Amino acid sequence: MCQRCLRTICHECQTPAAVGVVCPECMKQQKADRTPAQKKADRRWRGGSAGMSLVRSGTPVTYGIIAITVVAYFFDWITNRAVSGALAYNPFALSEPWRLLTVALTHAGIFHVGLNMLALYLIGRSLEPLIGSSRFLVLYLIATIGGDAAVSLLSPGWVVGASGAIFGLMGALIVIARRLGTDITGMLVVLGINFAYGFLVGGISWQAHLGGAIAGALVGLIYYNTRQRSQRTAQVLWLSGLTVVLVALAYVPLIRVLAALG
Repeated sequence: MCQRCLRTICHECQTPAAVGVVCPECMKQQKADRTPAQKKADRRWRGGSAGMSLVRSGTPVTYGIIAITVVAYFFDWITNRAVSGALAYNPFALSEPWRLLTVALTHAGIFHVGLNMLALYLIGRSLEPLIGSSRFLVLYLIATIGGDAAVSLLSPGWVVGASGAIFGLMGALIVIARRLGTDITGMLVVLGINFAYGFLVGGISWQAHLGGAIAGALVGLIYYNTRQRSQRTAQVLWLSGLTVVLVALAYVPLIRVLAALG
């Protein structure tokens, strides 16, 4: 059923929207009602070909990550931090590589997880429909590893939280928006305030924020410069290469320890 006109539509004719699906007639009207700025951004994003569109999908990955993270925090709370002990990032745990990603499921408290999930919701509802759900998930995971890598290089130790991934989403959104000609002043101010907050408040890993933002910005550049269908292979190769580099950087402290012992 179309979310706008409530008409019944077949599976082949429906188009995913922010909430539910829309019929071809409503989609046509929605595109016709776009502002000049939105049309300009769409043309730039497509690159003049059948590439990724501004109207791609809803936000299933955003909601999915929020749900899984909240559930993980609940179990962490009822098990007296046992979940964090098993999933938090530890740069010296070579035999537990899952920690590179599962760190995003761990948080220090309800205020911590609440702020991160609120930020994820606010950014995700704009970014996920723009780049598509699968790319959004890849971005989130790579940004998480980017945060780990920065922690390993600048201040190796145990860390918890999805802040690296959140800053990665923000970094990618800023890069893509800038390429599309959007005014990003507000986003830069928000990023700057949040980054400075990490320096002013004790117990916050600004290193993870920095690493996540850099990794996310790089992924954003890759997405924008390989947004056409004919560049899909190049996009996968660039993303794979970036991931390999970040994983290697994340294990630098462990490699140094092993070299010293050897």
